[in-house]
Amino acid sequence: MHSEKLLDHFQNPRNAGELDPATVRVEVENPACGDRLRLTVRMEQGVMAEVRFQVRGCTASIAAGSALTEWLTGRRADEAAALRTEVIEEALGGLIPESKHAAVLCVDAARELARRA
Repeated sequence: MHSEKLLDHFQNPRNAGELDPATVRVEVENPACGDRLRLTVRMEQGVMAEVRFQVRGCTASIAAGSALTEWLTGRRADEAAALRTEVIEEALGGLIPESKHAAVLCVDAARELARRA
């Protein structure tokens, strides 16, 4: 059902937790399913030097949050604003149709992060 990459991110999440202090904090929610993603970021010279996530949601959303932090680290706000769902899906080895909302949640969070950075 889920890919090996997705299960690896779920079972061994990267960058889980919260940064304190953080330069930027964002929280987004999927109104359809109730999944919630919080990102905390430490910016250095316009670059996301450190990114942490917390998710309340399904297996796919937790894995996607982990993959998102890996993708965001070292990137600028304009790159985050341009994130597409396909990037997260590829990082997770694909998503089944019922789990595609997890990639949308990540894109929403990245765009909100870019807006506030």
